[in-house]
Amino acid sequence: MGAPKPAMSSPEVSVSTPTHDGLEEKQQDGRPASDYELYIFDMDGVLYRMDDPIPGAAETIRYLCRNGSHVAFLTNNSSQTRADYVHKLARFQIEADESQIMTSAYATGELFKQWGAVGRSVYIIGEVGLRAELERAGMTALDEDSRFPDYVVVGWDRDFHYRKLAWAHQCIQHGAQFIATNRDATYPDTGGRTLPGGGTMVAALQTCSGVEPQVVGKPSPYCFEILLRQYRVQPARCLVVGDRVDTDVAGAHRSGCQAALVLTGVTRAEELAGMEVDLCPDYVLPSINALRANAANGQTPPGF
Repeated sequence: MGAPKPAMSSPEVSVSTPTHDGLEEKQQDGRPASDYELYIFDMDGVLYRMDDPIPGAAETIRYLCRNGSHVAFLTNNSSQTRADYVHKLARFQIEADESQIMTSAYATGELFKQWGAVGRSVYIIGEVGLRAELERAGMTALDEDSRFPDYVVVGWDRDFHYRKLAWAHQCIQHGAQFIATNRDATYPDTGGRTLPGGGTMVAALQTCSGVEPQVVGKPSPYCFEILLRQYRVQPARCLVVGDRVDTDVAGAHRSGCQAALVLTGVTRAEELAGMEVDLCPDYVLPSINALRANAANGQTPPGF
C-alpha cells in the first residue's frame, strides 16, 4: 500500500553501568535522586495502582516542582487520552496539564505525523482513548469488515475478541503495517494483583500474522526523546521513575537517562539479583515518597 515507514528508534546510548554488590551501593556519580532537571514518572504502579493512590505521591510531585524541576508523566497504557489522565491525576491531588502527559496512544499519533501519514487509514484494536488520539492526529479510523487500511494499531483492549483478531490478521495479510502501542504483558491492579496488558493482544496478532510490529511505547526511546526535546533537557539530567525494569528502566537507559525503580508496582526487589546490566536501575526506592524523604534528609537513595 506504500504506507511510509521511516526508522523510528535511535541508536543505543552508552550509559554508566550500576554495580551489583547490593542495594546499599550509591549512585555512581553521587548525585541525589532529587537533583535532576527533568523527572519522567510512569503512572500506574508509581503514582497509583488503578484507582488507589500511593501514599506521598502528590506531595513528592509538588516538592519537585517547588524546587524548580520539570515533571512529566509517561504511560504505556493506551486506553485513555491525555485529557483523561489530567483528570485522573487531579483525583489524586496531582496537578498537571496535557503538555506534561505522554501516552503510547498520543505518541503513536505523533509518529504518524512524523512519517507524513496524516489522513491515511488505520484499523484499531484498542479502547476509546487510542481511537480519540489517533483521530485527533488526523488519522482515518476504519471499522471491521470495511476496506483494508494502511495501518493496524494495537493497544490495550478489554473488549478484545476473535473477530477483531481475525480482521486485523487479514488487514496485515493485505499489506497493512503493524504498529504496537506497547508490549506490556501485564498492568498493575488493586491489591497487588495484575491484569493482562496490551502486549497480550500484540502477541496474539504477531503469532497469527508472523509479522513483527513497530513498537512505539517503552522501552522504545521514542516517547522519552519527545519529552527530552520538549523540555530541552539533556538525557543525563533526566531521571525516569518507574515500577518495571523491562519498560521503564530499559527505556530510560536506551535514551541515555538515569532510572529509579520503585517497589510499589510490578518488579519486586528479589527479581533484581542477576539482572541484565541494561535492566539494572540506578536507584532502588521503596516508593516515590523516598525521593522527597531522602532529599529532606540530605541523603542519596541507594543504587543497585
